[in-house]
Amino acid sequence: MPKMKSHSGAKKRFKLTATGKVKHKQANKSHLLTHESHKRKRQLRGTKVVDHAQERQVKRLLPYGGGM
Repeated sequence: MPKMKSHSGAKKRFKLTATGKVKHKQANKSHLLTHESHKRKRQLRGTKVVDHAQERQVKRLLPYGGGM
């Protein structure tokens, strides 16, 4: 059986933690930020963990742990 391929888009966007959770960068932080409040921009910094409902879908796209 040949190796499975990781989804190229998913491996750029998600990374697995040591405990098996999936991290991702927050959306809505790339452009047109002048009208956003300082509080909103501050809350969008850093990474978050993918919701439990989507975790299984993301893990299927990354069969070998994915990420960088």
